[in-house]
Amino acid sequence: MLRRSPNKPKRKRNAQYNTSARRARRARRARRTSGAADQVEGFGAAFAQLFGGRELPVKPRGRGRPPRVPLTALFQALVFHVMHRVGTLGEHFGILFPDALGESGSSERRQGVPWQVFAELMRRALRPLAQVRRHPECFWRGWRLLAVDGIQFSLYNTPQNKKLRKAKSRRGRAAFAKIVTSVLLEVGLHNPLAAAIGHDGRSEWELTRSLLAQLPKRALLLADRLYGCAAFAAQALDACQRVGSHFLIRARSHIKVRTVGGRLKDGSRLVEVPVRAKGSRKIVRHLTLREINVKVSRPGHRTQHVRLWTTLLDPATAPALEVSKLYAQRWEHELYYREVKRVLRKGELLNSYTVETAAQEIAALVLASALIARERMRAAAGAEPVLRISFAKTLELLRSLWLVFALGDDLLTEEQKQELLTRFYEQARRSATPPKRARSCPRAVRQPVSKWPRLIKNQSDHGPVVFKIA
Repeated sequence: MLRRSPNKPKRKRNAQYNTSARRARRARRARRTSGAADQVEGFGAAFAQLFGGRELPVKPRGRGRPPRVPLTALFQALVFHVMHRVGTLGEHFGILFPDALGESGSSERRQGVPWQVFAELMRRALRPLAQVRRHPECFWRGWRLLAVDGIQFSLYNTPQNKKLRKAKSRRGRAAFAKIVTSVLLEVGLHNPLAAAIGHDGRSEWELTRSLLAQLPKRALLLADRLYGCAAFAAQALDACQRVGSHFLIRARSHIKVRTVGGRLKDGSRLVEVPVRAKGSRKIVRHLTLREINVKVSRPGHRTQHVRLWTTLLDPATAPALEVSKLYAQRWEHELYYREVKRVLRKGELLNSYTVETAAQEIAALVLASALIARERMRAAAGAEPVLRISFAKTLELLRSLWLVFALGDDLLTEEQKQELLTRFYEQARRSATPPKRARSCPRAVRQPVSKWPRLIKNQSDHGPVVFKIA
């Protein structure tokens, strides 16, 4: 009679482990084979793919000898520079390219580049990325979800920045000069589609109006109360009609409109919004929009009244309650700005000492956020929402990965590079954040500048948000 070997269960466990390991290896090979065409090796390849085969803009040729360092290399080094917390632009240029570039030389080159070149650089690089099948969270009934909003960046108090006005408050002028930036954002990916930077002193209103010309086809634009007036709605309507898009804007409460017909079956109504000539009371046109008044409440809190205007006029294809809940996704734009200012940027102030170079630094930050959006999209691989992939962790992984590719390009084989890429995306997926919980913070500030209540103690409330058509 044969006895059972005492090592039999152990061999069985080892066999099970080997089977799972083989399955994991096959899965990695399958992902590597299917996504090999989409993966890029190193920062230079990622930067080139950002432009999709388009040529980078160049500075008009002047007199004298051509520069030793091409302008395209300076663009790459500047974007690579803003993605790192330590190091100078010259040091980061030396990591990417064999030629050396001193700090004074890089400063002179940047000051000699006209702003139109950087504006064209963003126009050629920024474009939509989301796909309906792979990223359903980026669409609503086939419409691509976009948001537009502005933000301010602080600059050092240098003599060159004195031409910028400082904001006023009840305590006097602000400590630092500000430069305004407006970004058109793909909400579900945190991917910038266009950006306008107020290096010439333009306001957020003027910058945002210039972005309407870059609105893509079949999009639904979300905007807050700053743009909820007849003047902006008229320009947004014209821009949307040119490309077959729509908008959803939170309107200001004091604007008077005229109801066209009765209330629709979903509680909304069609209204005529008068558009007046600039600086005059004369009405030049009327806009036919759909107005949705909704009450937003949370247990234990005061009910908020929200007034929305939209060009989606049919309540059958765009129910009022569903549209009002959709507007809440505009808050993703604020989270994008937090990622750029608090995670990607190096400190509270921009590292540039002139208005022109500060605008270039902001443009580089926008391009860097577009690069990170692409890498988060590749890491998600259509299996989960892209925003579940952590922005901060992906940035830290990218810094290490691209540094290894830059320093060890001649030491690594193609198989080793592909394996590094595969492990990078697997690590990014393992670092995915849990689903966001519903939370509401008080509408107060620590140092109020107007009638806002003062925030003394941090608190946030949890619980369901109730929407009711008024």
